Amino acid sequence: MSWLPDDFVHPVLVPLPGGDHHLRPIRETDTPLDYPAVMGSRERLWTVYGPAWGWPAATMTYEADRADLLRHEKEIAAHQSFNYALFDTAETALLGCVYIDPPERAGADGDISWWVVDELVDSTVERALDALVPQWIAADWPFERPRFIGREISWSDYLALPGIPTVQ
Repeated sequence: MSWLPDDFVHPVLVPLPGGDHHLRPIRETDTPLDYPAVMGSRERLWTVYGPAWGWPAATMTYEADRADLLRHEKEIAAHQSFNYALFDTAETALLGCVYIDPPERAGADGDISWWVVDELVDSTVERALDALVPQWIAADWPFERPRFIGREISWSDYLALPGIPTVQ
């Protein structure tokens, strides 16, 4: 059974209210912008994603990030998982990401989380993203029970949920 309906078409550009930023699927070619964004916010991101994903490691290299983005790009094309990058209008800065993944824990049909770079924490851009993501998921994605990790459920509570059995 597929995670998403066969006829589902993922959005390719999602404007953030205010007109100065947008989301789009991340690509391997975004590495020159992604790597400094991630590593510049690495300590805070590790406190969020480290326990669950072991990311971003302090030793992550540019090449490892490039390989990770290529993996994300392939997963997006195959509709296995989605990583949307938050950009300024001209795409001269990557400012955060939104992850839309199949559930790994019971109780949801999609796991969604997001982050912004340290400089945008508690900013109008972060607040706009916080407001947009649940509305966007409800409007454009085929989920009945999305789970907003780090928002509606803490990461520690999420990690304590039972896993979904894998079919062999």
